[in-house]
Amino acid sequence: SVAPRKIGCPLRNELCSCKCPNSWMLLKHEVIKWKRIYFFSNLFCCNLHTLQVINEESPIWDASYKPAVSLLLQRSANSKRVHDAASAQQNAVRRPIADGSQAKKYKYSSEVEDLSNEVVLQAMRNINDSKNSRSSEVVFPVNAPRDEAAKTKESRGEIELHIVGNSLSHPVSKQSMLWLLGLHSVFAHQLPGMPRDYISQLVFDPKHKTLALIEEGRPIGGICFRTFATQGFTEIVFCAVTGDKQVKGYGTHLMNHLKDYSIQQGTKHFLTYADEFAIGYFKKQGFSKDIKVARPIYAGYIKEYEGATLMHCELHPSIVYTQFSSVIRRQKDIVKELIAQRQQEVQKIHPGLTCFKEGVRSIPVESIPGLREVGWRPIARAQRQARPLEESADPDKLAQTLATVLVAVRQHSAAWPFQKPVSQADVPDYYDHIKYPMDLKTMGERLKRGYYVTRRLFMADMARIFTNCRFYNLPETEYYRCANTLERYFQTKMKEIGLWDK
Repeated sequence: SVAPRKIGCPLRNELCSCKCPNSWMLLKHEVIKWKRIYFFSNLFCCNLHTLQVINEESPIWDASYKPAVSLLLQRSANSKRVHDAASAQQNAVRRPIADGSQAKKYKYSSEVEDLSNEVVLQAMRNINDSKNSRSSEVVFPVNAPRDEAAKTKESRGEIELHIVGNSLSHPVSKQSMLWLLGLHSVFAHQLPGMPRDYISQLVFDPKHKTLALIEEGRPIGGICFRTFATQGFTEIVFCAVTGDKQVKGYGTHLMNHLKDYSIQQGTKHFLTYADEFAIGYFKKQGFSKDIKVARPIYAGYIKEYEGATLMHCELHPSIVYTQFSSVIRRQKDIVKELIAQRQQEVQKIHPGLTCFKEGVRSIPVESIPGLREVGWRPIARAQRQARPLEESADPDKLAQTLATVLVAVRQHSAAWPFQKPVSQADVPDYYDHIKYPMDLKTMGERLKRGYYVTRRLFMADMARIFTNCRFYNLPETEYYRCANTLERYFQTKMKEIGLWDK
């Protein structure tokens, strides 16, 4: 072998090249490869000063060497989404009111659409009562999520999920090795196109781990994966469930657990090569053929297969995927219950229209009796020639555009009341009336965290600023006028960049 201290000596270099040319060429290619990695890191990185200094000596000789932080992780570090962003503390939007005579609030306002906690809780109680009354009729609803049965079995202890893998640094338990052998059999049987030797090489590779689904002490399915922490993604190598256990939601349950595990480990991207029979499954799990990870990040790391399709899945750090379907289902039930309550409140039979019998060809929709009472509003949507940024656009580009709008709004002369949260010491009763406060400072913090992944989230927070102001203050106050002025200015700025469709 060649010692590192001898690399710089010309005589020894010559001897090495003569006596062991193959080793010398391998070393040369190794150095070139690492220099290319540094090149790509410099080429695609926005913050060059965060990169480590290139070591001219080959890094393969340094036992303490750690690769430079990848482009993906460096970009996400600047706009890191905190895992509890959905529950982050929201601040207020209004400025203190000096004149006590102007401190009167509207008790009712047609603009305020936020529901009180009591209304939502009552809707949830009604849903629970309704489910309890018919619990004996159906064990699982017809439209139950795919993984509902699997989650129920896990809660009963009938199935278990474990992360298992081989290791060269510490002893591996006998149980883990038996599970790995069982998983090898599952993958080999369900993936006949894969050579058994190749499956053995990856399943027992210490760099790979497997999420095992255990029933009655034996593996019935699993996902073999490898995490590239420095590159910010996880490669899914094998995914299979035994034939007699398929179509029971186990595949979805496995993938949801792997997503939660990856988020806990700080990995937000999945990549996999799927054959023609697996594309449908991966699409159901949120994978897409639209790869949003730059090729230099995964090229040379992920294993490529002929006849397979590369697919990508981006994970959201604020979502608990094992509970995602239940939460969405709960939200739908609450919305349906609230709609039913609203229908009972406004239910009224109106006499039929007679104007058409009198020869009238058409009438405005808003003139139909009862429409406005049930919440109908006219849609005045202008046709735009083009929208440069859609919800599926590059998140960084969208964030940059929204930041430009936010800066312009904050610099407007009418924005002074909304710059920072309302102090409860100055306005003690403000938070008694405003349950969902918002201000420009909070929006700026959310923008930095990457909260605004779509323009509609940004527009919703901005609209909340103006809605809260008009709800709390009287129309003759300066604050009310500032809200109207700034709202018109905000809409104008959004229309200029093609992000307004109201």
